[in-house]
Amino acid sequence: MRLTIAFTLAALLALPAVAEINAGHDKPNPNKPFIETTIATFDYPWAIAFLPSGSLLVTEKPGHLWIVSPDGKRKFEVAGVPEVHYEGQGGLLDVAVGPTYARDHSIYLTYSEPGEGGSSLALARAHLIGNAKGFRLDGLKVIWRQLPKGEGGQFGGIVTFSPDGKYLFLSSGERQRFTPAQDPNQALGKILRLTLDGKPAPGNPWAGKTGSTTVTVIDPPKDTEAAKKAKGRTVKLPGPNLTPAETWTTGHRNPYGLAFDPQGRLWEIEMGPKGGDELNLLKPGKNYGWPIVSNGINYDGVPIPRHDTHPEFVPPVVYWNPVIAPTGLAFYEKNLFPQWKGSAFTGGLASQSLVRIKFDGKGGANEAERWDMGHRIRDVAVGPYGALWLIEDEDGGRLLKLTPKGRK
Repeated sequence: MRLTIAFTLAALLALPAVAEINAGHDKPNPNKPFIETTIATFDYPWAIAFLPSGSLLVTEKPGHLWIVSPDGKRKFEVAGVPEVHYEGQGGLLDVAVGPTYARDHSIYLTYSEPGEGGSSLALARAHLIGNAKGFRLDGLKVIWRQLPKGEGGQFGGIVTFSPDGKYLFLSSGERQRFTPAQDPNQALGKILRLTLDGKPAPGNPWAGKTGSTTVTVIDPPKDTEAAKKAKGRTVKLPGPNLTPAETWTTGHRNPYGLAFDPQGRLWEIEMGPKGGDELNLLKPGKNYGWPIVSNGINYDGVPIPRHDTHPEFVPPVVYWNPVIAPTGLAFYEKNLFPQWKGSAFTGGLASQSLVRIKFDGKGGANEAERWDMGHRIRDVAVGPYGALWLIEDEDGGRLLKLTPKGRK
């Protein structure tokens, strides 16, 4: 197999920027249709997940896992959590309740795993054992890890499951290394599709394919006209190894939201650089362009070509300029807030907001509402009875339950 992939180092990109378009409501709606109830507080919480009982699992980035009752009156730390590399964006990350939980009490954790040469994203599965006297993780096993280890942040690490419960999807960030997002031999900057035990899932786009990969590198142009005409030089990389067999989509930056909609379509949300946060509709085998294209610019001010300059890459359905720094993605199909049915929600770190996204049913979407929460919102989840749950990204970060005004 011979793949031709064009990519450039982000610091070398220099094409003119197009007009910036904001996704919608950069001014928050002051009229909140909900009341906020503080349920519990945590030390830099990162993710929340609901157990069948209605209790919540909450991860803390420093390396702790908790079970908290829906009313917050009971809070238990879970023993047996793996060692994490807690630094910068690294630590204990996502937690997900497995599709087979009713049978085997399996849960999944992602975290930055320390080791020789630095750290890497790891995915582990364990059995949640215990009762009101204490809880622990039993039989914890790393079922997938990103190699080689190294330095850098933005691990991604979001877990979701296919609607039929047969497969696991995992987001892997590019760790601010740029080019690995386009390298088929690295898991960085990818969405992976795995079996429930961490193996490459059958039917993945590159499963069973081998051969060389030709990469076109665009050298730094001296001016804008040169950038438009640059054809670049080719570099031959080794043929794909196990990583492509796991890959579902490629060309992602910092993917911090991953969820299926009611129609069974997979959506992903990721942070752009300076501008250009994205909401993407994921389709198997597609390339979403990072770091070749973005609707933002580099932190040093160097422009990046826009998506419309490279039609071979899939453009975002929604993008944000200025950024909201989106984290978490949850679709709403409950009755407690009937006006929200069919919407999705994401939190905002930089924008300190909760954002509602509206869909047209045909693959289009736009930001519908934004509310100022006054704190960095790290994760969003929909509870079993329709309340919306949020956590704040800070020391003493609150677990919040949102219910309609006039309801508890």
